[in-house]
Amino acid sequence: MWGAVSDVASQLSPAELAELCALADGTLPAHRRAAVEARVAASPELQELVEHQRRAILATQALATDDPPPSLQAAVETQRESFGVRRGRARRAPRLALAGVLAAAAAVVAAVVLSGGPGAPTVADAARLAAESPTGPAPLAVGSAGTRLAIAVEGVPFPDLSRAYGWRALGVRRGRIDGREATVVFYGKGSRRLAYAIVAGAGLARPSGGRTEVRRAVPYQALRLNGRLAVTWRRTGHTCVLIGDASRAELLKLASWPLSSSR
Repeated sequence: MWGAVSDVASQLSPAELAELCALADGTLPAHRRAAVEARVAASPELQELVEHQRRAILATQALATDDPPPSLQAAVETQRESFGVRRGRARRAPRLALAGVLAAAAAVVAAVVLSGGPGAPTVADAARLAAESPTGPAPLAVGSAGTRLAIAVEGVPFPDLSRAYGWRALGVRRGRIDGREATVVFYGKGSRRLAYAIVAGAGLARPSGGRTEVRRAVPYQALRLNGRLAVTWRRTGHTCVLIGDASRAELLKLASWPLSSSR
């Protein structure tokens, strides 16, 4: 069934996909709801697509809680069958299996629903790269003000967060997301860690859900990606992701620091 759903998703325009996402998370404007609901009702594949999106929203919210509600447990049982998770393994490690199924559900929908079609790069892909370990040394700070590091992606520099906030650069990792170059700088403050990713090329599709806050005319989305709290935004058209061991308020403060002026 999911193969058919993926085929249908690949044939939809970004605008159509956006409306389906909005229907799933309850943000679809009232004047469009009747028409979109009628279209979904006439297509089992679209119904499945919207249902997967709703489950993904529940999944990303539930990963932040210690005790998922019974209704979500029931949804997970359905997802477990869809993704082939063995019941025996789930009994041995119920919470680990639960988190894995939820992450899988969210990842599938992120790849198909939120990105404009299967195979397209997503913000979740950038978050997965940020979950890896650094492979290069920490870049040095440059400039008399000490506000940026000696590393950039297509002219977009990474900030030096040590002087202002006490987050020192620890290392770098470079990778590719669907053919695009992506760079991650890792920061540390005590035992806490952050990863700041910038993806080359035009901005990735903005994810659905999360909480948006506008600072200096720039929209920042705070949400959970792969089970971790993150903020994503754009700087000079490039997608940035800041993710790690910090509160939403702290992530927003670091992301919106003056060097991070965006558009």
